[in-house]
Amino acid sequence: MNTKLKCLLLDDELPGLMYLKMLCEQIAEVEIVKTFNDPTKLLTEIPQLDFDLLISDIEMPGMDGLHLAEMLQDKLVIFCTAYKQYAADAFTIDAVDYITKPVKMERLQKAISKAHERFQKPDSSKKFLQLNTDKGKTLLYFSEILYIKTAESDSRDKTVLLRDGSFLNLKNIKFDTLLAALPEADFCRVNKKEIVAVKAIKFFNHSEIMLHHTLQNGKNSTLIISETYRSDFLLKVKL
Repeated sequence: MNTKLKCLLLDDELPGLMYLKMLCEQIAEVEIVKTFNDPTKLLTEIPQLDFDLLISDIEMPGMDGLHLAEMLQDKLVIFCTAYKQYAADAFTIDAVDYITKPVKMERLQKAISKAHERFQKPDSSKKFLQLNTDKGKTLLYFSEILYIKTAESDSRDKTVLLRDGSFLNLKNIKFDTLLAALPEADFCRVNKKEIVAVKAIKFFNHSEIMLHHTLQNGKNSTLIISETYRSDFLLKVKL
């Protein structure tokens, strides 16, 4: 990575702000422009600041981080908060990432790498679907999807395994609708109940796919290739 992201840090709690600054100073991809512990003061200085990325808390006196982020046009935002309940709102306003405190270096590095990728390739940043989930609306980025399967609780819903190992439950959507919206070269249906991202495949044979994703028992996730979809799958992975 040859371009540093110019970064603002915002947290109303000084110990948290200093800790975040200390972590960021160890990450080569970012250059800290200024730190703030007051969202109102940051907002008043925005016109004079040259920055690409804001790393912000959410619950703060005076103005919450979500409201502040909505005012920043064409700026990348990563949220660092002690609260999980704002995640859906954060991604609705197109946040790069959502980190829960205590912030770990590896997790922060991953979020900043995502921000850098989006900054370098702005045209690709909108490759997503806006979908209904059991937690509200979400922006589901194609690059985050490993596979999609029929939900166990309700066949009308679909469960998505994301790149970070978490799962997302999509409400009342058909596979045909998803396939029509997903990049054709990057995704393939392998049986009646599952779609796989080509990049998620580690090994495959005539009837089975092994993914890079590992289960809690340490074994790799596997999917079955049904006869109905085998030819399409084999053509797709040979492209």
